[in-house]
Amino acid sequence: MVEIKTDQSIEAMRAAGRVVAQALAAAREAAAVGVELRELDRVARTVLDGAGAGSPFLGYHPDWAPVPFPAVLCTSVNDAVVHGIPDGYRLRDGDLVSLDCGALLDGWAGDAAVSFTVGRARPEDTRLIATAEEALAAGIAAAVPGNRVGDIAHAVGRVCRAAGYGIPDGFGGHGIGRTMHEDPGIPNEGRAGRGMVLRPGMVFAIEPMLTASGTDDTYTARDGWTIRTLDSSRASHAEHTVAVTVAGPRVLTAL
Repeated sequence: MVEIKTDQSIEAMRAAGRVVAQALAAAREAAAVGVELRELDRVARTVLDGAGAGSPFLGYHPDWAPVPFPAVLCTSVNDAVVHGIPDGYRLRDGDLVSLDCGALLDGWAGDAAVSFTVGRARPEDTRLIATAEEALAAGIAAAVPGNRVGDIAHAVGRVCRAAGYGIPDGFGGHGIGRTMHEDPGIPNEGRAGRGMVLRPGMVFAIEPMLTASGTDDTYTARDGWTIRTLDSSRASHAEHTVAVTVAGPRVLTAL
């Protein structure tokens, strides 16, 4: 079931989304060569706590996971696509880092992700990150009343494939509202004109994930959470929470 949000609900989600944006910005600013991933999680927790927000990530335990997620921030480095657990790994010069964060505030959720390079960036990583952001922008632009879920998926996938990148199988965006994951699913590749019709008041997390080598194949690491590319190629992830409105798409997780 898809809940149609009122204007007041969207404003409340915007407040949660702003906290997500602040947490991601603070964690990104703290990311530097030699910094441990768990320090980035500590920074994000401080932002959430200061805003009086909870975390939809901390303690999240889907059926497929062996243990609840132990952090408020996903930290995915280099060949990790998503769901990386913050640990004692110290960032190295040239690492490609994806941070994914959520917040729960006054009963509403927000979810966003950003990718960047620590230290000296490799040109190929810069292009990969920029393409993920371009794919996200294309997906957001397609989130208008009268379009369909397939139009978002097609817009995202077209940008990724045109650049020669892979799209990990089985991963994509989702509806969001009172909980982090709601209907419908938002694939990162699909046929235009297919799927549910978009209506004002629908809210989605749109999140392209790209692999540098063009592979779509991934595996789950021993921690039971981190998703890595099968061929060890690097990956990039971009995400925003977006509301469908009469006036056009509204990004709820920007500063």
